[in-house]
Amino acid sequence: MVTRVLELGIAVRTPAGGLRPLSPKRTVERLIEHQVGQFQDELQESVRSAGVVEHLSTTGASADASGPDGPAVQQIEGLEAVRSAIDEVTFFARTENLTTNPVGVLTPESIEISRPIDLRILRRGVRMRTLMASACLQDETTLVYLRELVARGAEIRISPHPIERMIICDRAVALTPIDPQNTARGALLTREPGLVSTVVSLFERMWAASQELPEEALPSLTEVERQILQTLYLVDKDETGARQLNMALRTYRKYVARLMARLDADNRFQAALRARERGWI
Repeated sequence: MVTRVLELGIAVRTPAGGLRPLSPKRTVERLIEHQVGQFQDELQESVRSAGVVEHLSTTGASADASGPDGPAVQQIEGLEAVRSAIDEVTFFARTENLTTNPVGVLTPESIEISRPIDLRILRRGVRMRTLMASACLQDETTLVYLRELVARGAEIRISPHPIERMIICDRAVALTPIDPQNTARGALLTREPGLVSTVVSLFERMWAASQELPEEALPSLTEVERQILQTLYLVDKDETGARQLNMALRTYRKYVARLMARLDADNRFQAALRARERGWI
């Protein structure tokens, strides 16, 4: 029972070896997250067992193949239509997802759109390789997201040279922009083997000429900051955390605000999670 409670993350070990339960709110959130993850795993297994992905992928490939039944290259116009196409082709990716970003900087809005797609791919065990322009190294928001993906299994490299925008799934379907200077115009989607092979070859050349994403330097946290991050993970209220550290509430809250800013976190719980993901605590 104790092992199960710890696996579900609804209680933590205390320094004395006992168990400290999470608040009811966090317990419910953890249990919901566990149930959703279990359901997604069961659904994906059912889809694989029934051969649904294979059938739909084959159907899509046949519909878009060159010949009288469909064009070798499909033109997709408009940003929303392109996003829908990306969501569709990545949903059916089974082995590999290759992407590039010639701009290098991701806005909070684009991260919000990309995160569900990226995490869905990684959750299924699909290999993700992403090539970014070097501008990402100067943007903290982008770096935080890229390192989040790396922590979840993605491979990310930085190109010091100009790169072309593309998305390739399973080396069977490729998306490239109609106009590289104005991606909102739309994209070209192809499943024609010769064309896809050419795009894959270009990606591999750019990948080979790129560099690994630099590892994040460990932050120079003071012992007080580290203790405060620990309390953010273990307690719900500032008053409780300040009392445990024998600190004035106003001082405690100033530390919390600074740490949240450093972690680019919207709330205290998110700050604690990000600190753990980065190995700060």
